[in-house]
Amino acid sequence: MVCAAALSVISLAYARAEPVAFDAADPSLTGVIERPAGAGPMPAVVALHGCGGLFGRDGALGKRERDWADRLVGAGYAVLFPDSFTGRGFRQVCTLGHRPVTPEVRSGDARAALHWLARQPWVDPARLVLMGWSHGGQTVLWTLRPGFLDGGAQPVTAIAFYPGCVQISRLDGWRPSVALKILSGALDDWTNPEPCRGLAAREGFPFIAYSGAYHGFDAPDQPLRIRRGLARVPGGEAHVGTHPEARQKAIAEVMATLAAAVAARPGR
Repeated sequence: MVCAAALSVISLAYARAEPVAFDAADPSLTGVIERPAGAGPMPAVVALHGCGGLFGRDGALGKRERDWADRLVGAGYAVLFPDSFTGRGFRQVCTLGHRPVTPEVRSGDARAALHWLARQPWVDPARLVLMGWSHGGQTVLWTLRPGFLDGGAQPVTAIAFYPGCVQISRLDGWRPSVALKILSGALDDWTNPEPCRGLAAREGFPFIAYSGAYHGFDAPDQPLRIRRGLARVPGGEAHVGTHPEARQKAIAEVMATLAAAVAARPGR
């Protein structure tokens, strides 16, 4: 079960901020749901953490996840963060050469989370959104592969922050099943943005690379540093940290994208 410390920072405007088990087929798959006060029905976001996991060493939501949760809930969205690692026995996979929890595996988590949200009486199932960061951004791409969401809950739009796109670009017949936007740092030396740029040009969806920004540019108050010990990066090192200008531009881009998508599908 998700540590209660993960719920320690809760705005009084929230009706709920609690752990949930959202996949009936796999009770070990848990997450954290946060939502505004009110009965709804409201738009909702499935937000997918990166390879570092959903929680920090103190058991609280990661700073990036906390920052986005506050922003999204404040704008009227419920937010479900699936925890793809804890129930499978991992805290993080960034330093693991063999990653048993892959983005393809996690796409099942994303699908289950979308289905769970769509069944909640306080959620509008016509206004679901899918977001992810890095490993979670690549999970977004796997989730949107043709046919995977057929017959179930469908997001109206999806946003992937700095995903790896090499593997996806090699999948025969891959194209996003819903509207997709990729946001990357132009200087990212952890997940090279160029394969995503090529994929976006090939499939005709928006791709934005923010000048001067590295991996994790949207995280709040994270000084630029070199992250070492990375298993899937040449030399095992990459730059990570906040880029204030790119962060503000990306926040504006995301919130405008979500607002336009949910406005096009009025609440039930």
